[in-house]
Amino acid sequence: MTVTSTPTSADACLSIVHSLMCHRQGGESEGFAKRAIESLVKKLKEKRDELDSLITAITTNGSHHSKCVTIQRTLDGRLQVAGRKGFPHVIYARIWRWPDLHKNELKHVKYCQYAFDLKCDSVCVNPYHYERVVSPGIDLSGLSLQSGPSRAVKDEYSVVSGTIEVDDQATVQHHAPQQPIQFRPQPMHGSVCVGGEGGSYLSNKLEGRQPPRGMVGPSRSPWSQQASPPPNLHRNNNSGGGSTLVTSTAPALVSPTEPPTAQSAFYSPMSQSSIDTPGSPIGNHGVGSEMAIGGLLSSQPAPEHWCSIAYFELDTQVGETFKVSSTSPCVTVDGYVDPEGANRFCLGALSNVHRTEQSERTRLHIGKGVQLDLRGEGDVWLRCLSDHSVFVQSYYLDREAGRSPGDAVHKIYPSAYIKVFDLRQCHTQMQHQAATAQAAAAAQAAAVAGHIPGPHSVGGIAPAISLSSAACIGVDDLRRLCILRLSFIKGWGPDYPRSSIKATPCWIEVHLHRALQLLDEVLHTMPIDGPRGIE
Repeated sequence: MTVTSTPTSADACLSIVHSLMCHRQGGESEGFAKRAIESLVKKLKEKRDELDSLITAITTNGSHHSKCVTIQRTLDGRLQVAGRKGFPHVIYARIWRWPDLHKNELKHVKYCQYAFDLKCDSVCVNPYHYERVVSPGIDLSGLSLQSGPSRAVKDEYSVVSGTIEVDDQATVQHHAPQQPIQFRPQPMHGSVCVGGEGGSYLSNKLEGRQPPRGMVGPSRSPWSQQASPPPNLHRNNNSGGGSTLVTSTAPALVSPTEPPTAQSAFYSPMSQSSIDTPGSPIGNHGVGSEMAIGGLLSSQPAPEHWCSIAYFELDTQVGETFKVSSTSPCVTVDGYVDPEGANRFCLGALSNVHRTEQSERTRLHIGKGVQLDLRGEGDVWLRCLSDHSVFVQSYYLDREAGRSPGDAVHKIYPSAYIKVFDLRQCHTQMQHQAATAQAAAAAQAAAVAGHIPGPHSVGGIAPAISLSSAACIGVDDLRRLCILRLSFIKGWGPDYPRSSIKATPCWIEVHLHRALQLLDEVLHTMPIDGPRGIE
């Protein structure tokens, strides 16, 4: 249907909504966009001058000057539409201007009096009062952390505009930067140089610039900002500072490690960055950060396969488990049908007589899929090769985001390259949990026997930890630490209609064998009871 005339604020809401819908850019579903526009028009019905400004701005594509279009700011700054929450200026900018917009890419124009960043009681949602920022690179001296109350989806590792922004959602979004980071070669002194492709070297010194510790609150660990490292660059994080964030395919930025803090005693101090010989498999323990600095975590020889990958559609495994040899530190999981080597798991070749239409559609868009890279003794990095985002469950990323294990789903955008598993951190965590469970079981046994521990301890467990919950830690709880889960294209959690990864159409589960090998050692040292199924 063709709109023959531009409506005014005096027209019926339905007519205005219909006209404004004709100008949407397709970034949101039609149903969501309609609900969002209806909500806005109803809010503006009592402010006709602002409604006219909105109509003018949208119908003229911003070619005519328009006033601020405001709505009341909510307590957490977000607007709820059709069961979803988001920042209002971002929602309407996606609908009418940039369908692929990320929220930290917006900057208000100078004449906007009620811009979101100005923290006024009212928020301007006129999409033509904001500009999209494209960063020419990343200046670490300008990095800052912004945080808010806990919510269900997070934009965390965004590196546009030189800012790491932490807000409170349950899906953590990881973007690749707009452009590669540029480096100048520096002397070895005070820097970490890594052999890259073609024999060139990149300096991670960045002229001594790093974000100060003071910008991070006590409940979070300071983050160094990283893009993807060249092959075999190891980055093991400090427990209390220098956490690793990776968001792109550019060279790595590595900040110096800092002493651990009491708040992070749950995790062990990690070694600094070091260099591994390019192409060395896990079995070659003569090199690597663990060997060079912290030593290997186990004297056992590396397992024959460094990981095994199972593919699922909904809650059903499809095909056989794919095992990746320790001589192949890189594996690709894609949607194609013709594998070219032993280190490629092609999901397109797998048949399922009970395949749903949703799984069939999703499989068509997996494309190049993801790449998993093994680093050192057992660290794992992930690169999203697909044209669509993937969603990851990673306890390492949970810790980097300052969240409890299993508390968040991580959305990895196309071209992003990010560390998703740290073996040393996992080993420390499993040791801690096993010791906690063992102490709790001993405390419970003492309580049953009538020997009650003092009021300030539970068999050596911190008072804040529940005795019953600590005693319920089972073997399978520890096995979860050694597993990565990844869903292609479709997310799950509070921000999606799917509550569990088992409700997503296409997903994989990656078992990391070196970590499981270490877990076996831990359990032989500190046996615990009560295995439970992995959910």
